[in-house]
Amino acid sequence: MKKFENKTVLVTGSSRGIGAAIARGFAVEGATVIVNYLQNEEAAEKTVASCLELGGDAWAIQADVTSESDVNRMMNQIELEVGKLDVVVNNAFKPYVFNPETRKMFSQVKWEDYQEQIDGAVKSTYYVCQQAVPLMKKQTRGSIVNIVTNLVQRPLIPYHDYTTAKSALIGFSRNLAVEVGAFGIRVNCVAPGLVYPTDASRETKEEVKEMIISQTPLRRIAQPDDIVGPVMFLSSEWSQFMTGQTLIVDGGLVMS
Repeated sequence: MKKFENKTVLVTGSSRGIGAAIARGFAVEGATVIVNYLQNEEAAEKTVASCLELGGDAWAIQADVTSESDVNRMMNQIELEVGKLDVVVNNAFKPYVFNPETRKMFSQVKWEDYQEQIDGAVKSTYYVCQQAVPLMKKQTRGSIVNIVTNLVQRPLIPYHDYTTAKSALIGFSRNLAVEVGAFGIRVNCVAPGLVYPTDASRETKEEVKEMIISQTPLRRIAQPDDIVGPVMFLSSEWSQFMTGQTLIVDGGLVMS
């Protein structure tokens, strides 16, 4: 039997990049995958098609996860169609460009920049979890996995607004883990390093990548597929006694 057969999995921001790779990974293991996207319907439908080809079930739902009404509509649709939700992967985030040459220095960062990233990382996860937790409580089990960053542990390049928002998401996750653990619901984080190729890393210069590779024991940069296994591990019964944890997935650049 496949590991996620008869399981329903929501992956936010999964029309492309890391999110699409995660969606495909769950599909291979027989899950019903909800591919959430903001605006790129064509890319979302491609992800759905690849999930179906890989042996899972899948469909796409457009929803802005920073909008409470959009999230409510999405969750109502999931409840009507499937009646349950086993796994949530909060992968969506406010678009960001990882380019040290164009990043804002602290003197240039406005509070609005922080607020945008906090909304993208924490507000979206808050809305999704507010709706997901009651569904998971009904079956007294569930797994929530939030995508953060290794920059929290080691801000190799100070992306002030992005890293601050992801730090807040780790704190959010730990607090939620304590509260919902009694209902069999687990909350963990996966913290990738730089992942290439993605939209966010497209402008990352070769010398920056080489600098990171030279300090990484496994001597390469992560690809989207490298993030899939750790997310699925934290979503499965293999990690049934883990909650409130952050798995760093960066080839050993950060060790803790």
